[in-house]
Amino acid sequence: MIKVVHDTYADSLLLLVATSDMSECEGVSWAGAVMATPAGRESLAAEGFDADELGDLGSNDLVLAVRAEDQAAAERAFDAGAKAISSEAPEAVGGAPAPRSIASAASRLSAANVAIISVPGSYAALEAHHALTAGLHVLLFSDNVPKEEEVELKKRGNELGLLVMGPGAGTAVLAGTGLGFANDVRRGPVGVVAAAGTGAQEVSALLDRWGIGVSHVIGVGGRDLSADIGGRMAIAAVRALDADPDTKAILLVSKPPNEAVAREVLAQCGDTPAVATFLGLDDLDTPEGVHMARTLEDGALAAARLVGHAAEVSADDLPAAVATAIDGLSAERRTVRGYYSGGTLCYEAQLIIGDLLGGVHSNEPLVEANTVPAPPGAHVLLDLGAEEYTDGRPHPMIDPSLRIDTIRANARDADVAAVLLDVVIGYGAHEDPAGQLAPVCQEVMADGGPQVIAYVLGSATDPQGYDAQVQKLRDVGCIVTDTAARAAFAAAAIAARKPAWVEQPA
Repeated sequence: MIKVVHDTYADSLLLLVATSDMSECEGVSWAGAVMATPAGRESLAAEGFDADELGDLGSNDLVLAVRAEDQAAAERAFDAGAKAISSEAPEAVGGAPAPRSIASAASRLSAANVAIISVPGSYAALEAHHALTAGLHVLLFSDNVPKEEEVELKKRGNELGLLVMGPGAGTAVLAGTGLGFANDVRRGPVGVVAAAGTGAQEVSALLDRWGIGVSHVIGVGGRDLSADIGGRMAIAAVRALDADPDTKAILLVSKPPNEAVAREVLAQCGDTPAVATFLGLDDLDTPEGVHMARTLEDGALAAARLVGHAAEVSADDLPAAVATAIDGLSAERRTVRGYYSGGTLCYEAQLIIGDLLGGVHSNEPLVEANTVPAPPGAHVLLDLGAEEYTDGRPHPMIDPSLRIDTIRANARDADVAAVLLDVVIGYGAHEDPAGQLAPVCQEVMADGGPQVIAYVLGSATDPQGYDAQVQKLRDVGCIVTDTAARAAFAAAAIAARKPAWVEQPA
């Protein structure tokens, strides 16, 4: 069933919220909120909806679609979706209509210096150019922006002395203000430059939990350190942090970068000491004053040392918990499965488990040959936040239903010893992800099932409550680790029956 709301534009994040709210309605098996763009129509067609039902709609028309057990359930879902959209509608300020362009908004807020852009990818570059013309830095949350448009935007940003963070920049913390998916982290002396959203969240949350904090977290988009983009914004961000008197150390984070680009970025660190965690590239020759780290945990610890903090990760009870889990497993359970919402954490786990146990298969593999579907008996780690899983439905950080369904369908296979999960909290994330995941974790582990190892990525002051989220998972028998890297080491230790592996995870 479909409902059309004419002349009601909603950005991508708001569409995800509306989709999530509709999906949670009783009697609804599937729901989606899309704009009637070609991409939106395609996503509905892929779900079996008749494109002819949409008629002559324009790109500013909102479409709410559901599969429900009856008309009453569908109407409840439509009401929930419409409410989600209207509750976030811009209000008139001082009796004047809400601004309808970036230039208009900038003229009213003369002190503003950042524009957040979250529109379909085909429109995103144009809006980003409008923001640059208005003299604003850009956080480009939108994805599906063509690479050539990203290059053009970043060249222009360089010329204007403005940052273009993105596309697909899901996380930033600028002068203490979190943007996109961000955690409530304290101000401190470490500046973070990240071409990896959950990588940025992981290191900033760790620095917060260790009492250190961050000056700024600048997300530059996942493609920035590729050969085509050339690290344009990473270089600009490093130079900005090097000139910032409040930044005493720089921590760079990226999924596998282009090696030549990585060297060029590191050469910009100047007088500020730096650490780089370039996943999959930890033996790079570096300039003086720059250190390489292999994991996100190692990078955060090294940055802490650079600013005079002797941070450490507590793992005193982890070997015993792993040993207990091993004792409860049948002999045939020897593989690891991972169901991640954070792509960077999935990459990191592939590195760790691949080194310890051999090849790991994934939808976002580090090694081209290790794609999915995987052969029987393989270790499999899935990034459920990748585009093939989020096309037409909310990201798993917002709505955990797809991950729950995937876990129920696959995690109890007879060969599985350990199941890895990340639970990302903070602004923009689901209000209680651990509460949603805990019951299915309990199902997986029942009656001799595999051990679930979870990691909660967040700060003590995040809206969901870090300690409460950890406790909900521990209450059902999950092993909960202090870092994402330790979770991967624990999973490998359980699969290999080697509990000592978690004691020296470096």
